[in-house]
Amino acid sequence: MKTLTKELQAAITPDMALKLLKEGNNRFMNNLKANRNLLEQANETSDGQHPFAIILSCIDSRTSAELIFDQGLGDIFSVRIAGNILNEDILGSMEFACKVAGSKIIAVLGHTKCGAIKGACDHVDMGNLTALLSKIQPAVYEEKTEIENRHSSNDDFVEKVSIINVKRTVIGILERSAILKEMIENEEVKLIGGIHNISTGEVTFYENLF
Repeated sequence: MKTLTKELQAAITPDMALKLLKEGNNRFMNNLKANRNLLEQANETSDGQHPFAIILSCIDSRTSAELIFDQGLGDIFSVRIAGNILNEDILGSMEFACKVAGSKIIAVLGHTKCGAIKGACDHVDMGNLTALLSKIQPAVYEEKTEIENRHSSNDDFVEKVSIINVKRTVIGILERSAILKEMIENEEVKLIGGIHNISTGEVTFYENLF
């Protein structure tokens, strides 16, 4: 697997970038890891990096974007925060990745059985975590189909909130970053959502969230 150069990155379209993520996830699910020399990639990227994607995912130890999309050194920017929430620092990182470093796709990746989502569903109040979970709360209130047992013990409720949370983050990127909105509208960058099933490894992609 070749290390990404500026020329190789420039040749990747947003649609091709999504295809690369899908192909990588398929390899991960089938335990068919691409042949890479990571030490060689470390050397080849020492003077510069040209990732084709930036992925916002959760801190969950089972959801490493590099692993579940089978990517090597220099392939993706990885932003991780509990509940894959959005803030201005993350938006700035995305703007750098796409406008400055040339990434072609932004993926917001939630996952099943997410502890942060469960905490928001249960209205957990604990130190600095309270402010973080408050950013997920709107997704909890937006979920209207589950009438009873709107708590973490209801797996269906949790997973529905997870999907809504991903959608809200995707919309938030468009609403809060004029730079990224323009690049997306000009089809320079693709913006998608996804949910990673931690049991099977499969990522379900959501391409039409806005």
